[in-house]
Amino acid sequence: MKVDVVLGLQWGDEGKGKVVDVLTPHYNIIARFQGGPNAGHSLKFNGKNYVLHTIPSGIFRPGTLNLIGNGVVLDPVIFRNEVKELEASGEDLTGKLQISKKAHLILPTHRILDAASEHAKGKTKIGSTLKGIGPTYMDKTGRNGLRVGDILSPAFMERYNALKEKHEGIIKQYNFEYDITEYEKQWFEGIEYLKRFEIIESEYTLNDFLKKGNGILAEGAQGVMLDVDFGTYPFVTSSNTISAGVCTGLGIAPSRIGNVYGIFKAYCTRVGSGPFPTELFDETGKQLGSIGKEFGATTGRARRCGWLDMVALKYAVMINGVTHLIMMKADVLNSFETIKVAVKYKVNGVETDQFPYECCENIEPIYKEFKGWNCDINSLRDYNSFPKELKEYIEFIEQETGVPVKIISVGPDREETIIR
Repeated sequence: MKVDVVLGLQWGDEGKGKVVDVLTPHYNIIARFQGGPNAGHSLKFNGKNYVLHTIPSGIFRPGTLNLIGNGVVLDPVIFRNEVKELEASGEDLTGKLQISKKAHLILPTHRILDAASEHAKGKTKIGSTLKGIGPTYMDKTGRNGLRVGDILSPAFMERYNALKEKHEGIIKQYNFEYDITEYEKQWFEGIEYLKRFEIIESEYTLNDFLKKGNGILAEGAQGVMLDVDFGTYPFVTSSNTISAGVCTGLGIAPSRIGNVYGIFKAYCTRVGSGPFPTELFDETGKQLGSIGKEFGATTGRARRCGWLDMVALKYAVMINGVTHLIMMKADVLNSFETIKVAVKYKVNGVETDQFPYECCENIEPIYKEFKGWNCDINSLRDYNSFPKELKEYIEFIEQETGVPVKIISVGPDREETIIR
């Protein structure tokens, strides 16, 4: 068996949660491989809306094991609140959720470090969600971090206090006022809550599952264009969001990677600071945001909106070895007479179809125009019923990327998903 991967190909918020939920019946295990509680994976079914931050999106499917991998950074407070909310809605997580011993813990002082650093940057801030994720990954690579497995050690408090003291020394340099008393109290309550769940050597567990012929779906957070190596650096997240991150984030060999499902919106959005070549500052941009309800599921921040960027999409497809494309929010474009796609950039007067090293304000997108379908597609349930204009739009994307669009979402509900 292979590990299939589902990840976002843009700047996050592509709709990964819904897709994982739709694909879950074909897999025994769903595993998150990177990121932290800055993720906001939204799902809607049976008239209810759910947002998951740390827990994998397969949690609602009976008989499915959900695993938080070693590449994830975990905040015990947010985790506990998320679990309690799910249990209050009738979900039983007992036996359905396991956590890697090697996943790193977000400390209360990590959150303060995040806020202090972002505040000090002023106008150059990166748009952090201020959840302590960046500082936690810094401690991980700096070999100072605390891991979930450490909470089982008699030396845990000693390790915690040593790292907290180190953080406090750094925060002093920022001259940043803070009080973590209440959050720290909640944090230790969250640590005890974590012990309710099975804390495992996840790399052995996953590889044993593969040997036994079980299907595994690896779930990514954020998006490819936020990858710490290949994204719009420095306006990126702190982990590898690309398919290669599955290997380091779960302990899976590269030869065990199977299908790579790449998710993209029929247009583009971005939250926070950073380059966005096709961003629209006019009424069309506002219309996309309004119809698409483009507000961050985790932060509530309004998303910046723009046309589909084919240069960035082809770049993301290439880096990830995408085998199947999944187009979300096609229905948001229902009422547009004309739809545009950026097929090239003009950078300092020179045309290119490659994503540049420095993605800056000097980029001018070159657009190809399409006639909009200008009708309601939400009720359609098979590809043959799609309007001709929508089919042309989808087939253009397939031609440009060389990858088939296998799933098209025509609405937020689980049922509003067309599989070709």
